[in-house]
Amino acid sequence: MRARWVRGPVSLAAFEFLSFGIKQGWACLFGGLMLALILGVYLVYPDTAPLHRFDVITLGAVAIQLGMIAFRLESWAEVRVIAVFHVVGTVMEIFKVQAGSWVYPGASEALFAIWGVPLFSGFMYASVGSYMTRVWRIFDFRFDRFPPVWAQALLALAIYINFFSHHYVVDIRWVLFAASALIYGPCVIWFRPDRAHRFMPLLLGLVLVALFIWFAENIGTFVRAWSYPGQEHQWEMVSLAKLGSWFLLMQISFVLVVLTRGSERRSAES
Repeated sequence: MRARWVRGPVSLAAFEFLSFGIKQGWACLFGGLMLALILGVYLVYPDTAPLHRFDVITLGAVAIQLGMIAFRLESWAEVRVIAVFHVVGTVMEIFKVQAGSWVYPGASEALFAIWGVPLFSGFMYASVGSYMTRVWRIFDFRFDRFPPVWAQALLALAIYINFFSHHYVVDIRWVLFAASALIYGPCVIWFRPDRAHRFMPLLLGLVLVALFIWFAENIGTFVRAWSYPGQEHQWEMVSLAKLGSWFLLMQISFVLVVLTRGSERRSAES
């Protein structure tokens, strides 16, 4: 009687859900360690210490990346993708800080900073790249109705340009949202939390990842790793508009991984 209960549909579903959570946590190891590092420095690192807290975070981020490589948690192919994320993200950070979109309080006092941007910021983008490459491998992604790579690349390029150009000309993010729905709407992603592959719309998957990054961003601003306008003197929740920005950024992240792992795409029907 007990064996039948253990193998029943409820217990199997619970085990699969638990497996899904464990695999997701393992996939976002880099991001989780980065968030723990930022939070830990805020809680225990003294303000009077000779080394700025941003420098401690930067050095810790370097140690995390080296550890991921040393313990073979990321392949060299994945590290190359992550390096691209780092460069793309750092360029955006420098521009956005100069444009006044957000600020790193006290960054001018840090050693490892450039134009008001501490170098650990690039590792935050790298952690997104790490997640995207690892989750693809860990969940054995497969796709139905996968969009043409050229269309994805053009959309990603338009999104990246708009992150800069909307400061000077009209913001076309609503056009980009519509294009995202058109290009990715038909696509279904298959993922394997346990033995069998499950599916969800790819757009939903991107939204869910963006939502979790938005939650992490609220923690980051709460500990004053960076601040948006209006958060300088008293913390308040990050605007939900940033959720849309992260959704668009996730598409850039997805395309960067697609361009490097394209040969590994497989149809769920194969």
